[in-house]
Amino acid sequence: MCSGECVLAIVFGFRPTQSIQRKPILKLVYLTAGAAGMYCGSCMHDNALARALIRRGHDVLLQPIYTPIRTDETDVSTTSVMFGGIHVYLLQRVPLLRYLPRSLRSWMDRPGLIRWATRRAVKTDPAQLGSLTLSMLRGRDGRQAEEVERMAEWLSRDVRPDAIVLSNLLIGGAIPEIARRLPDTRIIVILQGDDIFLDHLPDEARSEAIELCGELAKHVDMFITNSRFYQNKMGAMFGIDESKFVIHPLSIDLTAFEGDSTESSLLSPAIAKADGEFRIGYMARIAPEKGLHLLAEAFAHLAKDPTHDRITLHAAGWLGEHNEAYLRDIQARMRTAGLADRFVYHGSPDLAEKVRLMRSFDVMSVPSPYEDPKGLFVLESIAAGVPVVQPAHGAFPELIESTGGGECFTPEDHHDLASRLVSFYRDPTRRKRSIESARERLKSHHSIEVAAKRMEELIARGE
Repeated sequence: MCSGECVLAIVFGFRPTQSIQRKPILKLVYLTAGAAGMYCGSCMHDNALARALIRRGHDVLLQPIYTPIRTDETDVSTTSVMFGGIHVYLLQRVPLLRYLPRSLRSWMDRPGLIRWATRRAVKTDPAQLGSLTLSMLRGRDGRQAEEVERMAEWLSRDVRPDAIVLSNLLIGGAIPEIARRLPDTRIIVILQGDDIFLDHLPDEARSEAIELCGELAKHVDMFITNSRFYQNKMGAMFGIDESKFVIHPLSIDLTAFEGDSTESSLLSPAIAKADGEFRIGYMARIAPEKGLHLLAEAFAHLAKDPTHDRITLHAAGWLGEHNEAYLRDIQARMRTAGLADRFVYHGSPDLAEKVRLMRSFDVMSVPSPYEDPKGLFVLESIAAGVPVVQPAHGAFPELIESTGGGECFTPEDHHDLASRLVSFYRDPTRRKRSIESARERLKSHHSIEVAAKRMEELIARGE
């Protein structure tokens, strides 16, 4: 998941006196779910926030769950993996394995082996995924009970944090045991894609998983979402009282977007633009749920007008083997429409190349047909100086209202999307106006430094 779908804490001895206000030193344990070798927005955000908190002088332990994380920035996570994906899967499939001494099974949790085993990120059978999800959510009553005990023992004996942050509730089967052993430790859960994962489960497993999540939620001190939309949706789904929620605006590390990297000497031939070219961009995972096919439809529609012959479509993002046929189908449609030379897929660029490519865009769109709870690419596009056109659902309306860096279109309506993209093409000054103030709002409301400060204050206040 990307679903699945990635934070925090500790507050030791903060006792301000009347004469001296000391900055609290936080010891944070951040449990983040790896995404089987693919780039994951939640993982990258968790990693960026952990780095920012470390820069502020806090003791932060970013601990991967299931698989190592993959990020395009400096990875600050630990080299170990808790609840190793291979291990928990085999415990589910072969229950007798738990009777084998753990010392003889520990090799299954080696990060290198997990990376190798999950490098293809293939889809899992929904029935098997459902039974494994339910078992993990049952915690001490599931087939991975020994791993629950191991995590709880590690946290209570070796770490003893004042706060623990989980990147989603679906990795929270150990929460009741942690709460029992560490009654003074605050437990914080960031909800950021749990519903998307649950929607892939068979109906019966999904219903039971939601019920189990509702029970786990009773042991959580605080839930964090990036938008009002997701707070309302997940509060209703899991039966969480509104008083337990805090909205924490989505944020990114702006460091990579500072300065100018558009000099011709830095641009590869594939990125360099032709004179008069207007470039529509897409920067996200290549998958149906991100909507590249909808953007391609909009592009094919607007390209029918001969006055739009300078408009091109450039896409980039991580591509899993199971979605290669999806990309090939889009490329075939472009050939059929006579647009093969105006559609370019740039692969999965590193951070520096990603920034240079995004800066070559004139407008960007990732028209996700599902209700995306985050949308980091929106903030990255604005940081690169490029306005966005996003569907009017999920977190996008709030992000665009907060930044002013673009506009929304009717979800899954490629005609409306095409019309709004063309409006930016026809009015270059509008593009410039929409992005100037947006970049300032980005710095003041959505930078990772601001997010780290907010998180620090949130935990220190105990709210």
